[in-house]
Amino acid sequence: MAYTAEISRNNPSCFLFIIDQSGSMSDKYASIGKPKSEALADVINRMLQQLVIKCAKSEGVRDYYHVGVIGYGANGVGAAFSGNLKGQNLVPISAIANNPARIEERTKKVSDGAGGLIETTVKFPIWFDPTANGGTPMTEAFNQANTIISGWLNENPHCFPPVVIHITDGESTDGDPTEEMNRLTSQTSNDGNVILFNLHTNARSTNPISFPGSEVQLPDQYSELLFKGASTLPSFMRNVAAQEFSLNLSDGAKAFVLNGDIDLIITAIEIGTRPSLQLR
Repeated sequence: MAYTAEISRNNPSCFLFIIDQSGSMSDKYASIGKPKSEALADVINRMLQQLVIKCAKSEGVRDYYHVGVIGYGANGVGAAFSGNLKGQNLVPISAIANNPARIEERTKKVSDGAGGLIETTVKFPIWFDPTANGGTPMTEAFNQANTIISGWLNENPHCFPPVVIHITDGESTDGDPTEEMNRLTSQTSNDGNVILFNLHTNARSTNPISFPGSEVQLPDQYSELLFKGASTLPSFMRNVAAQEFSLNLSDGAKAFVLNGDIDLIITAIEIGTRPSLQLR
């Protein structure tokens, strides 16, 4: 299918993030010395802020997208927004813009205009807080994702297909999620199938595998499971990967990362959240 539907206020699309919040997410990324749960929370919050900016026009934030974040761990599976959005599965981007749980002050280094760097303070909105506790009920998480996406497609049958981005560092503790992943990627709008990214993140410095084709050799049954469940990247996403990240991906490249560090996870999310057309 073409993935060419116009994204507009009258025909929005959606992004759904599924985030592993199990106990192992407390392990620290070696490169930045920060727990995976905290680093990924920063990434999700920054991505939400970028989507708000992308949809901002002179008259306000246009609802080109509805966005959801569900987490799974010790507390089971559920909507993972904080603050006023708590308990909501999918919300329009304008509601996200207007309802951060809080605004934190962060420091960042910027150019001083003379070849050096200086620290400055920036406002950083928070919608999603880090959690790392308990097991990994991945099958239930995908089951809930199927319910959310099915409801969305029933109301928006002509939309640019939803993109689901799943980030995990472990194995499912509630059975094989293959059936639920296949059910998810079998859901369609009139424009194409749901696109599923399976992103496996690792705190250790191990060899990553990113966006492989069918010839890839994977180390175990679990990585094979996530690889097979992930979507094949549509051509427009491969074009984003080539033009913006200098990645030359094969026609059969999968929306799959194994042993990704935080930078590779960010790259994958960036590729997954780019529309194929200009917003209208």
